[in-house]
Amino acid sequence: MKLGHNTLVSTLHYSISLEGAPLYSHIVITRGKSTTGPLLLSSISFICHNTFSAKGITTSVESTYQRKTPVEHVLLRPDTYIGGVDSIEMGVWLAPLSTKEKLPISWTESAQYPPGLFKIFDEVLVNAADNRQRDSSMQNIHVEIDSKKGIISVFNDGRGIPVQKHKTENLYVPELIFGNLFTGSNFDDQQAKVTGGRNGYGAKLANIFSKKFTVQTCANGLSYTQSWSENMSVKGEPIIEEAKGAAEWTKITFQPDLEKFKMQSLNEGDILGVMARRVYDIAGSNEGLTVKLNGQTLPSGFSAYLSLYNWSSQTKSSGESSEISIPAITKINARWQVGVEVSQTGTFNQISFVNSINTSRGGTHVNYVTDQVVRYLSDELRKKDKEFRYSPAQIKNHLNVYINCLVENPAFDSQTKETLTTRASVFGSKCHLSERWLSDMAQRTGIVDEILNWARMKQQSELSAKSGRMSSKIVGIPKLYDANLAGTPRSNECTLIITEGDSAKALAVSGLSVVGRDTYGVFPLRGKLLNVAEATHAQLMGNVEVANLVTILGLNYEKEYGKRVDRDLRYGRVMLMTDQDHDGSHIKGLVINLFHHFWPSLLKTDDFLEEFITPIIKATKGKNKKVFFTLPEYSKWYNSTAEAPSWTSKYYKGLGTNTAEEAKEYFKNIDQHRIPFRWTEDSSNLIEMAFHKEHVGDRKNWLLKFRDDGETFVDHGKLSGGLKYSEFIDKELILFSHADLVRSIPSIMDGLKPGQRKVLHACFKRNLKQEIKVAQLAGYVAENTAYHHGEASLHSTIINMAQDFVGSNNVPLLFPSGQFGSRLQGGKDAASARYLFTRLNKLTRQLFPEEDDELLQYREEEGQTIEPKYFLPILPTILINGAQGVGTGWSTFIPCFSPQEVAQNLLRKMNGESMVNMVPSYNGFKGNIQQKTPSSFLSSGVFEKVDPSTMNVKELPIGVWVDDYKEHLDELIKNKVSGGVRSYTMQHTSGNSAEFSIKFGKNQLELAEKAGTLSKKLRLDTSISVNNMHLFDDKGVLTRFETPLQIIDLYFPVRLEFYQKRMDHQMVRLEKEVEILSNKTRFYQMVADGSLKIGGRSKPELISQLRAQNFVPTGEKPEDGFDYLLNVPIYSLTSERMNKSEKDKEGREKELRRLKKSTPTQIWKAELQELMDNIEKNTVV
Repeated sequence: MKLGHNTLVSTLHYSISLEGAPLYSHIVITRGKSTTGPLLLSSISFICHNTFSAKGITTSVESTYQRKTPVEHVLLRPDTYIGGVDSIEMGVWLAPLSTKEKLPISWTESAQYPPGLFKIFDEVLVNAADNRQRDSSMQNIHVEIDSKKGIISVFNDGRGIPVQKHKTENLYVPELIFGNLFTGSNFDDQQAKVTGGRNGYGAKLANIFSKKFTVQTCANGLSYTQSWSENMSVKGEPIIEEAKGAAEWTKITFQPDLEKFKMQSLNEGDILGVMARRVYDIAGSNEGLTVKLNGQTLPSGFSAYLSLYNWSSQTKSSGESSEISIPAITKINARWQVGVEVSQTGTFNQISFVNSINTSRGGTHVNYVTDQVVRYLSDELRKKDKEFRYSPAQIKNHLNVYINCLVENPAFDSQTKETLTTRASVFGSKCHLSERWLSDMAQRTGIVDEILNWARMKQQSELSAKSGRMSSKIVGIPKLYDANLAGTPRSNECTLIITEGDSAKALAVSGLSVVGRDTYGVFPLRGKLLNVAEATHAQLMGNVEVANLVTILGLNYEKEYGKRVDRDLRYGRVMLMTDQDHDGSHIKGLVINLFHHFWPSLLKTDDFLEEFITPIIKATKGKNKKVFFTLPEYSKWYNSTAEAPSWTSKYYKGLGTNTAEEAKEYFKNIDQHRIPFRWTEDSSNLIEMAFHKEHVGDRKNWLLKFRDDGETFVDHGKLSGGLKYSEFIDKELILFSHADLVRSIPSIMDGLKPGQRKVLHACFKRNLKQEIKVAQLAGYVAENTAYHHGEASLHSTIINMAQDFVGSNNVPLLFPSGQFGSRLQGGKDAASARYLFTRLNKLTRQLFPEEDDELLQYREEEGQTIEPKYFLPILPTILINGAQGVGTGWSTFIPCFSPQEVAQNLLRKMNGESMVNMVPSYNGFKGNIQQKTPSSFLSSGVFEKVDPSTMNVKELPIGVWVDDYKEHLDELIKNKVSGGVRSYTMQHTSGNSAEFSIKFGKNQLELAEKAGTLSKKLRLDTSISVNNMHLFDDKGVLTRFETPLQIIDLYFPVRLEFYQKRMDHQMVRLEKEVEILSNKTRFYQMVADGSLKIGGRSKPELISQLRAQNFVPTGEKPEDGFDYLLNVPIYSLTSERMNKSEKDKEGREKELRRLKKSTPTQIWKAELQELMDNIEKNTVV
């Protein structure tokens, strides 16, 4: 409560308790004769009213209501002012009074001393240190501690205390400030000071708790000496003498009243060690100041101070290594010195000083520095380990932070000043840790690796807690068909069959009727197993499939397994039963990877893991039957066997295709289907290459060497002694990896992935000009293109091919009839396939001319002609509609470009001119795209400032969807970031537009504009890169392209050559048609004029005459070669039909002449022009 100068009496009420009993108390503050100036010691009294009485005890008014002077209150309640007077036991750093040791400051886990005694010593010491801030010329502090006599003195040679009377209080200044509470020079909070004194208690507390207290000072040509005794109750008269020309100084000498601290001598406990270390603190926090303790000069400066610590004394008590580096201290600026080291105790530690005060419990200054360090480390940890998700508090526990700072007008949590509470904003200075400093700190200390190692140990511990155990009974895994003997002493005889899904489980269970349930268990995997080599810790901990396998098998994460009889597992063997297709191979690989990652010793035994193979294709012809276990094996037989087309082939898409009877047949001959895996020296390296992200380069080289020539597959008929892991990787798993790449990365020739190519082929085959349901089209595609995956993925493929919103396709190949998705969610908001209709876009057949169809290389599968190897559109559609995908080892991203610009570059190449660089372009985009570097472009939205606090966004950059942008604005509002958004409204009225009106806080829009951060803050710029353009070339080789022009360079000659091929084919066909029409016209004329008689003659006789008349036969069979003439209808002999035949012939001759006069480039140009004209007319329907 602040008192006015004229206030005579004021009362402050508060509640306290005494040994659990409630009291009602108030303080009466009164002035004596003086009504101005600071309050004197005698003017405050404490009146206590005890509101309870013990049973049977009567209290008087005099004992109930008591008046206490401030000094009496300090002595009565010392914990409020100086802390406890009883000795406590705690871990602290101690130092000796005198030593020659290099590391004099050591850790003691159970030091004993009274905090109050230490505090009064500290108050006197801090007073001396404060004088350094008032007088920069001060050079010395000398501390003498006589433990035998119990006398302490603190001397400093800074500016002395004025030896003159205070006009208001009529007291000499030394007496005023050392003999009266609530006095001092630090009460003016308008003046910024970096001293430790604050509340007017300070050294007065030392006076109150001393038998004798003496102040000596020399200032303004006078020396002053005055003493108090008996806890400041007896005041001696000041002795003032002349000291002309003498240097100024101050010395405080006091003899603590040890009885108040329940001590007999200063040699008791560890109080001397705490005091001595505090003197070292003063030397360390005041660089350049000479500090002596009992005559010994102590090292000066913060770095020197920290080098005195015997850090191993602390870590040894925690069982840690003693090899610890000395922390390096950096002077950030004139007021801040900071150092950071790795904590060796597993907890956060700090040593900090504020204005020479040892803030043993830290405070806002420590948080201010530590938070910067933790934020930086958190970012660095995530860069090194993207799964790092530990809290700032856990990172902080790995830090030792050292701070020496000066804070203006510091505030503390109590008079003991152990914790700074001043807000960082009013420190009076800033301590900004630069990126460079933080980087150097992290590199020097190795703290990032230290934390990552700790995190891995913690993760391993968490993972080990999820280990399985030997148990004859398992509950909680519903789909497990456990072997009867699993988990019993005969568990090593048991085999766990791991199947691909529930349908495969049904097949295995059917087989158990043959082999029995005692030693065989079945567990179905739900989809593909997690790739544990690349999984995050969180993924591992949360993966149900891995946890189930560990539980079922009784695997221990910390155990290494040997021979089967010694394994202590619930099953002695694992059998993999998956589909024989590429995905089945991948599942087998993932299970192998699981065991190799955690328990490689199991794979090395050659009797733990095996596979159960079933046919993927069965070919029959009469009673003959052939089975094939891989697709390449079947393809090789089919292509090399002339009569193969006459065989009936059945494709077994999954194990569920097999009947129960077939399952029993397999298990009756189980040894023919069971193939053990075998370990070789190169097994480990190959498994890591296939599944570890660290080996992505090796994986790419492995795939680049692969050639899809049908010669790479596991020939199960030639296996001897089992399947080597190396053979599995190089001959089976590689087929999945290659197929995954082909599924994910398009061909340069048509810009399509296999699924898209199947859809387009089916649409061409059906001549899809009328609308059809997407779901219905998917069924047609699957039926006519040997599509072996789920129709849901086909639905997605068809929908994506028809999308036309900004950022999707420039020229969609299919027409979207219905809600095929929008900019709101980037197409994810498309309706269900059963509600959508589609057909071919009218431009599609211009892009993919029908004249090309019969010359394309069509693939064969299961005796069925399916889609071509690739189409050859007249424009490289990969540049028109773009593409993105992620496959094994590679990914790709191709932005969209303008069809007109691509066509113009094609025309330039045809004319022998240089192509012009292209910038990505998206149909309907109103923003701007500019090139930043040779491999990147900047996509910018459109915005305008409406008024000082409002901005309208009229277009979003490419790749930023409306709903995502809305969430971003919500986040800006929620976080109230600097220059933040206050509110917004959405102005767009369709799913293909984006418009927002954004409100900013006062002056915030202008500040963001001046700082040049507006676009970044509002995410109105995105980057479009062309440095990851991977495509399969015309030979099926995966190729990287640096620029879109390189794509045109490779595409152009292939398409041009195909034009020549098409022309040659057309001319041959036209020549044949002209010849046939000429024959027909001549035949009709001869029949009409009677020179050729038909009636009553045999067919051989007619054929003979036709040959004699030089008519040309057609067809492969000679006897049928003239049917095109002899089988014509009678009405074909009419004059009208004869005239039509002549006109048809003339038309074919005209077309033939035109082709012969044309060049491939001329035809290409004409088709391009027609396509461009229709695109310009916006006939994308």
